[in-house]
Amino acid sequence: MSSNSWRLYLPKTITVLREGYGVSRLRADLVAGVTVAIVALPLSLALAIASGATPERGLYTAVIAGFLISLLGGSRYQIGGPTGAFVAVVFGVIQLHGYDGLVLATLMAGGILIAFGLSGLGTMIKYIPYPVVTGFTSGIALLIFSSQVTDLLGLRIADMPGDFLGRAGAIVAHIGMLDPLTLTVGLVSILLIFALRRMAPRLPGFLIAVVLGGLAVALFGLDVETIGSRFGELPRSLPAPALPAFDWPKIVAVVPAAFTIAFLAGIESLLSCVIADGMTGGRHRSNSELVAQGAANIASVLFGGIPATGALARTATNIKAGGQTPFAGMIHAVVLLGILFVAAPLAGYIPLTVLAGVLVVVAWNMSEVESFRHLMRAPLGDRIVLVVTFLLTVLVDITVAVEIGVLLAMFLFLRRMIDATVAVPQRGLLEDDVDDFIRPSDAALLRDHILPPGAEAFQINGPFFFGAAARLNEVLDRLEKPPRVFILRLGRVPFIDASGAHALEEFIDRCRRHGTAVILSGPRRQALRVLLRMGLIDRIGRRHVVPNFDRALALARAIADPAVARS
Repeated sequence: MSSNSWRLYLPKTITVLREGYGVSRLRADLVAGVTVAIVALPLSLALAIASGATPERGLYTAVIAGFLISLLGGSRYQIGGPTGAFVAVVFGVIQLHGYDGLVLATLMAGGILIAFGLSGLGTMIKYIPYPVVTGFTSGIALLIFSSQVTDLLGLRIADMPGDFLGRAGAIVAHIGMLDPLTLTVGLVSILLIFALRRMAPRLPGFLIAVVLGGLAVALFGLDVETIGSRFGELPRSLPAPALPAFDWPKIVAVVPAAFTIAFLAGIESLLSCVIADGMTGGRHRSNSELVAQGAANIASVLFGGIPATGALARTATNIKAGGQTPFAGMIHAVVLLGILFVAAPLAGYIPLTVLAGVLVVVAWNMSEVESFRHLMRAPLGDRIVLVVTFLLTVLVDITVAVEIGVLLAMFLFLRRMIDATVAVPQRGLLEDDVDDFIRPSDAALLRDHILPPGAEAFQINGPFFFGAAARLNEVLDRLEKPPRVFILRLGRVPFIDASGAHALEEFIDRCRRHGTAVILSGPRRQALRVLLRMGLIDRIGRRHVVPNFDRALALARAIADPAVARS
């Protein structure tokens, strides 16, 4: 560890203050913070209820954890709070160990996250294979949907099983008890959210659906179950921090849940950071982000909240609303605190079926339907990893699903490495492992080829799998300014998997946003087959896929200077 490595743990807030924080930035962050708070309000209530907690605990989480994640985190844009990823886990922990057990597990998870960050594991968590992430995310979406069916249909099931199959059986057994009015209100809220998303995407569809549902109950006396009828009036202030009562047997009992919460918080937050970087061209500090997530989770449950992590949808909303610094996230938390003080009693009118509708839409957004369908065109091994992770998430446990998924991906990788070694015996693996991205030296370029002005060329050596894929975007970050043409040499890539193809797709999209044309030079048969099946060749344009570097240079000259090409 270098003497300056401590800088990697500095929050982005400090970086922003050192750059200078003026009125224009404050104005942009105010608009974004208020916008995100409007989106976060109904989600915080709904996610807490779906998790088996009381609705105010979702607001406590968004306020406390949301503020600290922005204040201490390693991203300029991250918005923290309760998320759908935790619904099944939190519900299970509360059922087995009560809320005190959840507090204890989350305190331990916070410590684990801080330890992960301080030990530098933040850079490793980003290497979770793409089929594993898609598999457990889609599985979580199905679990969220199944947990909302009872409130959406108005079913009154006293003892709802916690597992998916048991829950499905109970719903089928009680389907004759559905309430038509409750179902109608819930379906109307879902249709309204989707309609607003299509016709007026800038409007806060979730909040509008919740407000209209509450107004309908207050004005017309609709006989549907509400937050007030089930939970009573929400408190109008934050509780004092408190530790739960615990003993050694209880600590041992919640250890598996603590690791699950820590793992999900780490994965979800860093995934959100990576996507935010792709949207903005920025770079986050992964280990600093994990430390912030750990501190925020500890504080959240001390103040009566539930587990929190970076929320992808809210982070994207922050970016689209013009948020520029972590102060937007802190403003969002302060706005939610103000709403808690002023308008908490009004939440009692919100119909639970409307909140169920909100979470049905959230589940659809999380389902990764397009990504799932896209991955089903990937090589057979990737498809097996995807389906096994999905089924284990739904039927067994998220932790088991991720563990088995990563193990399958590792075995698949080893098999591919063996095949690649046989196919390319003249190249030693140790040589390929020195550096996955090697920029040709200036001397070599002058000796063999001449790069046209505004062009860059990089060569990938060795298998392009999930471990190497995460480094692709770093290539652009090394350059002072985006080039006009980027040649990616694939002649020494014996195979590419689904994660590599996904990373390449994101890289191409990022280059396109910068106005950079991408040329793929010399892809081998297996890589070309995967890129064709997953639609990347059509995405980049078949003209931009050439058999060798000489053809790539000729095309680069034509793109960089069309006049020369015409002459």
